[in-house]
Amino acid sequence: MALVNKLVRNPDRELELRVCERLAESRSWISRHVLAKQPPDSIILIDRWYPSDAAFRRIVPFAEILQLNIDRNVQVPDLHVGVVTAPEMSWARAAARSRGLNSTVIHKLEEHVDCTRAFERAIADHGWVLCRNEGTIEDATMQVVSQIHKVFNAP
Repeated sequence: MALVNKLVRNPDRELELRVCERLAESRSWISRHVLAKQPPDSIILIDRWYPSDAAFRRIVPFAEILQLNIDRNVQVPDLHVGVVTAPEMSWARAAARSRGLNSTVIHKLEEHVDCTRAFERAIADHGWVLCRNEGTIEDATMQVVSQIHKVFNAP
């Protein structure tokens, strides 16, 4: 976390690349030591896997971050669902939480808008599933469940 805090205070390509490398190394460990031990045909839901995390980076290109993870044999999901909420709604929801807006990375709504747009572009560019999260939790859940069924029913 100290490295992330340093990056926030002094944005720099080298620092951001180090953050991305450390996150990729952590995901590689998770891939080898946790995911590899799960029963076959399990459904594993992971938040902040490399595609969503990459949207928060501003200097290192998204494709480079994805490649860092692939080079380290990070598990590639059978299904990637990008859950996106309109930035203004997401910002308001975060502000309403008891802990409020406590991000170490994003401090302004404009930054959140930029990150959301970057993530939406990545979802479209890579053919991932986009799940809109402006409605009810049941609606979002059904979007994800229907995509999981498609994976299991694929030939």
